[in-house]
Amino acid sequence: MFDVKWIRENPDQFDHGLARRGLEGAARGILDLDQRRRGAQTELQELQRRRNELSKEIGKAKSRGDDAANLVEEVNGIKEQARLLEVADQSFADELRAILVGLPNLPAEDVPEGLDESANVELRVVGEKPDFAFEPKPHFDLGEGLGLMDFERAAKLSGARFVVLSGALARLERAIAAFMLDLHTGEFGYTEVSPPVLVREETAFGTGNLPKFKEDLFQTTSGYYLIPTAEMPLTNLVGGEILDEKSLPLRFTAATPCFRAEAGAAGKDTRGMIRQHQFTKVELVSIAHPEHSNDEHERMTACAEEVLKRLGLPYRVIVLSAGDMGFAARKTYDIEVWLPGQGAYREISSCSNCGDFQARRMKARFRPKNEKAPRFVHTLNGSGLAVGRTLVAILENYQNADGSLTVPDALRPHMGGLERIAPGQ
Repeated sequence: MFDVKWIRENPDQFDHGLARRGLEGAARGILDLDQRRRGAQTELQELQRRRNELSKEIGKAKSRGDDAANLVEEVNGIKEQARLLEVADQSFADELRAILVGLPNLPAEDVPEGLDESANVELRVVGEKPDFAFEPKPHFDLGEGLGLMDFERAAKLSGARFVVLSGALARLERAIAAFMLDLHTGEFGYTEVSPPVLVREETAFGTGNLPKFKEDLFQTTSGYYLIPTAEMPLTNLVGGEILDEKSLPLRFTAATPCFRAEAGAAGKDTRGMIRQHQFTKVELVSIAHPEHSNDEHERMTACAEEVLKRLGLPYRVIVLSAGDMGFAARKTYDIEVWLPGQGAYREISSCSNCGDFQARRMKARFRPKNEKAPRFVHTLNGSGLAVGRTLVAILENYQNADGSLTVPDALRPHMGGLERIAPGQ
């Protein structure tokens, strides 16, 4: 969401930012609507001024016993003109809002140029890829071989893009989430939250998921939306509030089920757990002071990376190009974990600085010291990490020749000391 006043003062910069996203300039259309709306508002003010004058004249005329019929007739005419102008004003406002809510955030200056993933820039590669003496298997073959990952029964229950985990793999999934939450709360200062996973339309609008991405969400018959990520409720915790500057930054984390329609994912990752309708994710959200949000972005990404370091999983960090970023982001780092079974890096976390884009939609502000007017906060979000994809990465990186799985050292305390998962456990 954008400030029309800022667009009025920076039309070329606004259109340049949209162009970097691969979009046509919109400043001219926005400012034309804005001018027409302000014109209607000016006319309304002038009519109100004239109406007040006439009301006084009518009062004086009646006190003198004079005929005020002409004055009354003019007032009635003004009422009708005002009604039409109010309708026009609202129409311009609705049209303007419809345009603004559909436009993505503008990229930060240091975001790489480019319109798709081919322009993303690799920043660093961390960890050594495992060197197997055998042909590594993909996670779905490993999980099914253990007898603990069942896609057929999941399809019977719910259809495609679901899985049933059981036994030690179900416990491993739970252990991964617990490990992440303990790390983020115990060492990195995040406050754990258990938020609703059903939210109102206003909540989905606040983070930018509505109205543009409605087809990606699951909606109930009562109008609630199932969250695609805990970013949605965690970020909106401060919606409509004016925070104390001293309270910033606020850092929240949550492990929740997430639900995505995957409307545009036909034919992509149809086997396995990479792209599912339901999955568990540990989310990180920061509500930051505008002057410190860039530093907070680096910090959040480091927190997500530390999970992979503790688990001994090789990964790389890339910065997304302007055209490859999500709708609400102004800068995004993707963390991609190495999957030996696929012979490729795959996204396991996406950490984004959204600037004040979401805050404007949510009306989330803080009161700066020695300033009269409140300012919008900056919001940041990132996966810390996607639990299902972390399970996939552990399966593929810690697999053994006999089809068993070695449990990473960091997870053993959460697994009752279990060191190895073999078929049937």
